[in-house]
This record gives sequence, C-alpha cells and structure tokens, in this order.
Amino acid sequence: MSHPDLSIEHHGAVAVVRLNRPAKRNALNDGLILALREAFQSLPETTGAAVVDGAGEHFCAGLDLSEIRERDAGQGMRHSRMWHDALNALQFGPVPVVAALHGAVVGGGLELAAACHVRVADASTFYALPEGSRGIFVGGGGSVRIPRLMGVARMTDMMLTGRVYDAAEGERAGLAQYLVPEGTAFDKALALATRIAQNAPLTNYALMHALPRIAEQPADQGYLTEALMSAIVQSAPEAKERVRAFLEGRAGKVAKN
Repeated sequence: MSHPDLSIEHHGAVAVVRLNRPAKRNALNDGLILALREAFQSLPETTGAAVVDGAGEHFCAGLDLSEIRERDAGQGMRHSRMWHDALNALQFGPVPVVAALHGAVVGGGLELAAACHVRVADASTFYALPEGSRGIFVGGGGSVRIPRLMGVARMTDMMLTGRVYDAAEGERAGLAQYLVPEGTAFDKALALATRIAQNAPLTNYALMHALPRIAEQPADQGYLTEALMSAIVQSAPEAKERVRAFLEGRAGKVAKN
C-alpha cells in the first residue's frame, strides 16, 4: 500500500520509514497507520533493521484529530484494534526498529515510538499524552507499552495533569534509551540500526519476539522459554561460526566506547 505521506528508502540493510506530513506535524490518520503496517509487512528479505523517522521539525504529534468522528462502542473498538494490528507489525515484525525522535512525540506519536525497540531522542524532543484533557483514552496500545517503559504512575500523571516531559526528563523516565544533541537523532538511529543489522538474524528475532514475552511469564515458564530459545539460536550455522571466530581470535572483544 503506497501512501503520499509515507516514504521508504534503503541504506544498505537498513530500511528508513519516514512519516512525511510536516505541515501536520506528522499527525497520524487511518491511511497512514495502514501504510505503516503494510510497509513493515512488506520489507525486503535483505532488510536487517529499520529506522522510523518524521520529516520536518517533529517526529509525530499523534492522532489527526480532524479524523475523529462519532463512533458507537463497537466501531471504536474495531478502530483501536486496527491501530493495535498496525503497531504490532512494528514491534513483532521481521526486524528490529529504531525510532529517531525529535520535536513532538505526543499521543499516538508516543504510542508509535513505544512500539519500536530502541528510541533515540534529540534535545528538541518533548513527550505528552493529552488524551485525558480531550475526553478520550489511548487506543493504539499505549496503555500496554508505555507503562512498561516509564511505569503506571508516571503515565497516569501525564494523562491526568497534561504534564509534558522534555528530552532529558523523558530519557530519565525510560521513554528513550539515547539522548543526543538537537538535529542528530536520525544519524544516531541510522548508525545503531546499521550495527543491529549485522547481528545474527535469529538473535535479533529472539530479542524482538521472545524477550518481551519471557519478561511477562512466571519465572519457571520464563526459564524454560529462555532455554528453548537459547538452544534454537545457538544451533544456527551463523551462530556457530561467530563463536568459532571469537575463540580463534578473529572477532573483536567487548571494549568500552
């Protein structure tokens, strides 16, 4: 599904998926959400990682409120589930996703960022969940993903009071793993995605699909799932070659950056 407000380009093994509605601060409408889902379900097999970016001064200012219309409960539920399906295509898709955050990361934009695996924020970034003041509730998976990043109490405060987190506060709260100077989020995100794409594919798959589920399991079930995934991943020919290269001194050792 092509969409005029979504662009896709390839930097080697990294796909760059960019929201391209700068005049609307990259606000998300239904067509754009469906295009995001299609983009991640249709990545070439040569893709090893992806970057999600926003054109212009803002990453994403959330839901395009001009699309809000009256819905009955059933229609509202189906609309929310459509968003869930689309953002699951990022979180549980074929490759790890790095978000390049700048400017507004608000409402649905924060829900989109939370579906990514690594978040890089520059100094211009700010975060908000204004749904509480607008008489609505998050519907794109935010009530599940965002508390896992920052905790229930912080998210509750944001929605009850309209609190806005700046870039440094957001990084301390867990909304981003990296904080970089203004204007450099994309470069850092691309560098990280390029590094991630060099990992063994099964290792990346286990980190995306197994690790978050293990974290939600009771300990005894988590240990079993871990053992199964560990056995599967290390049995891959690429994994065996990488371990052999390390043991033979052909691979670099861990060093402080």
